Amino acid sequence: MNAEIKRGSLEMTAAMLISGSIGWFVLMSGQPVVNVVFWRCAVGALVLLAVCGALGQLRRDALTRATLLLAIAGGVALVINWLLLFAAYSYASISIATAVYNTQPFMLVGLGALFLGERLTARKLLWLGLAFGGMMLVVLAQPRQAGEQSHYLAGIALALGAAFFYALMALAAKRLKGTPPHLIALIQVAVGAVMLLPLVDFHVSASVGQWGMLATLGVLHTGLMYVLMYGALQKLPTNLIGSLSFIYPVAAMLVDRLAFGHRLSAWQLLGAAIILLAAAGMNLLGERRARLLPASDGRRAG
Repeated sequence: MNAEIKRGSLEMTAAMLISGSIGWFVLMSGQPVVNVVFWRCAVGALVLLAVCGALGQLRRDALTRATLLLAIAGGVALVINWLLLFAAYSYASISIATAVYNTQPFMLVGLGALFLGERLTARKLLWLGLAFGGMMLVVLAQPRQAGEQSHYLAGIALALGAAFFYALMALAAKRLKGTPPHLIALIQVAVGAVMLLPLVDFHVSASVGQWGMLATLGVLHTGLMYVLMYGALQKLPTNLIGSLSFIYPVAAMLVDRLAFGHRLSAWQLLGAAIILLAAAGMNLLGERRARLLPASDGRRAG
């Protein structure tokens, strides 16, 4: 392993471990979800503004009007994704919400087929069917009490909604190839801060510790995590990025177990494992096949 790949692997691992702890900070902040996302965006925007300035990316010629509008649209989708995912934590636990959220690659496949003309192959349909089976195991393993059932299903619905809006954001990002990624992230979180400003309840009381949680979400989980992640993306091959990305759901489930004592039932655990296996198959095996096939039009095979 050369020095660049080793450094990129360390950066990606750190980014995924940081991402896996987001749920704990969200819940421990004790704030409404809108407030949490707003402060994450506002503080994160300040950090990313400094980063973009240091990298010389704050130039008028860095964006065309079309790319700016596309980045703004992606920012709206990203912020709605955060709102739904953070809300899901309180209903279906961090573990279940994270497992369901990892259906996002399949939603992106569907959107790619609808809007980008990408082909739905038998392999993609196979992994999609497997992920759906895992999803059904998670859904059918709901709690027995009626009140808990409705909360559980609401959490799953929120996590699915979050995955859909993340896929929309990723679809927009596909059209922004060549645009500095830190600049895209800055636009997205700035859009989030402006979008949520009228909805924030500034009268909600918060302790010093809770303000610390919100600041950490902005500085660590947004500013630093984006810097680490994008640094890794520039150094690593796609298959290694896909492999290391699965540190995130595993870390989130471990945090949920250690911090809140949430233990998945056997069926929930099996369903979550199947979803992650299907996502791994979609991401990693597709890349392997792409390397084996002769290059044609430059698009990813599979």
